[in-house]
Amino acid sequence: MADAGALLRLDSVTVRFGGRAVLDAVDLEVAEHEIVSVLGPSGSGKSTLLRVVAGLQDASGRVLLAGADQTSVPVHRRGVGMMFQDHQLFPQRDVGSNVAFGLRMHGEGRAGQARRVDELLELVGLPGAQRRAVASLSGGEQQRVALARALAPQPKLLMLDEPLGQLDRGLRERLVVELRHLFGRLGTTVLAVTHDQGEAFALADRVVVMQDGRIAQAGSPLEVWQRPASEFVARFLGFDNVVGATVSGTAADTPWGKVPVPDGSPEGDCRLLVRPTGVRLVPAADGLRCTVEARTFRGSHVAVLLRPDDSPALEAECSLRDAPEEGATVGVAFEAGEVVVLPSDELSG
Repeated sequence: MADAGALLRLDSVTVRFGGRAVLDAVDLEVAEHEIVSVLGPSGSGKSTLLRVVAGLQDASGRVLLAGADQTSVPVHRRGVGMMFQDHQLFPQRDVGSNVAFGLRMHGEGRAGQARRVDELLELVGLPGAQRRAVASLSGGEQQRVALARALAPQPKLLMLDEPLGQLDRGLRERLVVELRHLFGRLGTTVLAVTHDQGEAFALADRVVVMQDGRIAQAGSPLEVWQRPASEFVARFLGFDNVVGATVSGTAADTPWGKVPVPDGSPEGDCRLLVRPTGVRLVPAADGLRCTVEARTFRGSHVAVLLRPDDSPALEAECSLRDAPEEGATVGVAFEAGEVVVLPSDELSG
């Protein structure tokens, strides 16, 4: 039974190219006013999912918008807006004409167009830019114009396909915060696709991680980050401290020796993730003996690659002040609260 508040619902949506399922019986709901980011590696099916919702890609299964089946509804009547990575602005038209494009297509009069364009350019931080040439805009300004154009017809659902992908990191980080605030003020329902986890986690109320055309995990950014549902999700999020283990009671036997696990962890064979923040450096005599193989500056902390004598490498996270020198010998202890017991099987069900 669908949630009564679901604006978008996908039921068993499947797309096959040749013998390969690009989307494999995907079920997904997006509530009204919710921002959902679909995340996954190249080829996981995330952009195909957007195209199906927009009506640009045929699929089996059902797409429902506000409870209405969209199977026979053409693209221009679905009431969805779409913003692409390359913005797809009309270079021969000025900013105002670009933003007004969808309004003209919907039969809005000149006065109504001008009013709406003024409102939207103010909203996206480009007041008075109506007569500027598209070619004179920076990448960030073009992104804002594309957003204003997508919002102009007041779509029921706004879809973003790698919207910030062509911008430099600093600008992306600023704009993603602005977008979240803007969508919150407008009450916009958003389905966004990205390969950038930082962007997805900063923008979304809920994150959907895709693997080989299926949903590997869906949850709040905090849930997905703290409790990856599988080794695939953990590694996609950048966690490499994953090994085979056997849980018994409050500890697991691993190649790194005994590692404490959270209370109530399922017993038996599993894959075990230790987040870098759970790898604590201690004197060499007081823990798993390791050599510091490399240090990588990550802005607010240092990622330290540790090499035990006869077990897989480990990554730890240290403050700038406490990071040991390369070649140093240290000991490692583990924090149970930063350990996640993963299922042995990859995607199931």
